[in-house]
Amino acid sequence: MTSEKDSTKVWNNCLAVIKDVIPPEMFKTWFEPIEPVSLVEESNNTVLTLRLPSHYYCEYLDAQYSDILRRTIKKELGPSGRLRYNIKMVMDEDKKPIATVNLPSQGLKKQENPPVAVPRPVKQGAGGLDPWLIPGMQKLRINSQLNESWRLENFVEGECNRLARSAGFTIAQNPGKTSFNPLLIYGNSGLGKSHLATAIGWKTKELHSDKVVLYVTSDQFMRQYTTSSQDGTTNDFIHFYELVDVLIIDDIQFWANRAPKTQEAFFQIFNHLHQQKKQIIITSDKAPSELTGIEDRIVNRLKWGLQADLQVPDVETRINILKQKLAQDGIEMPYSVIEHIAYNINTNVRELEGALVTLMAQSSLNKKEITFELAKQMIEKFVKNTSRDITIDYIQKVVCDYFNLSVESLQSRTRKREIVQARQLAMYFAKQYTKSPLSMIGLQCGNKDHATVLHACKQVSNLIETDKQFRSWAEDISKKIQQ
Repeated sequence: MTSEKDSTKVWNNCLAVIKDVIPPEMFKTWFEPIEPVSLVEESNNTVLTLRLPSHYYCEYLDAQYSDILRRTIKKELGPSGRLRYNIKMVMDEDKKPIATVNLPSQGLKKQENPPVAVPRPVKQGAGGLDPWLIPGMQKLRINSQLNESWRLENFVEGECNRLARSAGFTIAQNPGKTSFNPLLIYGNSGLGKSHLATAIGWKTKELHSDKVVLYVTSDQFMRQYTTSSQDGTTNDFIHFYELVDVLIIDDIQFWANRAPKTQEAFFQIFNHLHQQKKQIIITSDKAPSELTGIEDRIVNRLKWGLQADLQVPDVETRINILKQKLAQDGIEMPYSVIEHIAYNINTNVRELEGALVTLMAQSSLNKKEITFELAKQMIEKFVKNTSRDITIDYIQKVVCDYFNLSVESLQSRTRKREIVQARQLAMYFAKQYTKSPLSMIGLQCGNKDHATVLHACKQVSNLIETDKQFRSWAEDISKKIQQ
């Protein structure tokens, strides 16, 4: 028996059973994407092969649903029924997946956290409990610092974020006990990393009222660690964080090439939380492999769990985001206007919502009806006037791409002529196009001081005036940066 039609029929029968015993959202997330591939006889066994989107699906199904899968397969195919996973990975010329993974015989057992011993109670001031100065308490009650507006219900799902959102919902149901620990959410600015991380925190609190959830920015964490270090209360600071059940740290990339002591403290906290099966959620604008300046041992631990990237939303998702925003605010708008905004603002979610707010403000302040013509005029001005932040990282990339060099070589200590010139150009344009202080420019361009940056800028200016070839390079790079 080898039939795709038969495999589809068998799998649909299994789904009918599974659908009745698990929550609808979990069914949609983890079972609807599965595709039946084949049903074959092998060594007196009937093997149903299912195609999964990724290894994470395989790990999760094994951990959470292996028992029900096994039971339904046995019921449908008899005692000889077997299940095989086919991971959708590298495809060959015939568009067939190359790798397959067999379902393990047993899933993971549920584990429980041990109780947390707290050394002593703390006093409560007029402003409530200060989480940064707490050495411990008998029952930890803190402000989770979660943004009220950022919930999972208003985080619009699309192809650009489906894996991250699905993983987040799974984590909220069983924080710290899934294979998605830590969860690293990364992507460019304005794509919803902070929103999603916060939403996971809210959903966790909703499902587990006893869990201690805390959201902090990387800058906040660093400043509070510095304060505790100066006050001689570092151990209390670390102990407090070790009491948290779900720790969310936003924008970890800001620790790059700085805060070695903060990174050391975080490393200690990370190890404790992970060993105690507590959930860690990190956001970054870069993938782990690109987090230069973060300690290798931290980067390696970020790779232990799930790395989920957020992409720029497609036009369908952008339309849904606008519709959701309008519904939330109780505002009606012609679909042609929504569509026009979605098609013309294609950079990130933040600018998309900004364009919508600008249009509503134009309509309200000028007492004009929202029409397609008004939207067209506003979008033209919005796109023209929206500033594009030019970063040092972006300038380095443009320079390195132009000279076919790696960014790592630019940040190294090598004194090769071509790399020195590229490094000096990066410093020159960073000073010209960013508001970063010279010390920051030098730090990111090979760990140089501000005097070296000034010297580099002077050298580049002299070469532009005296060397025709060099001037041509500088003009080309300048145009690419501004594009």
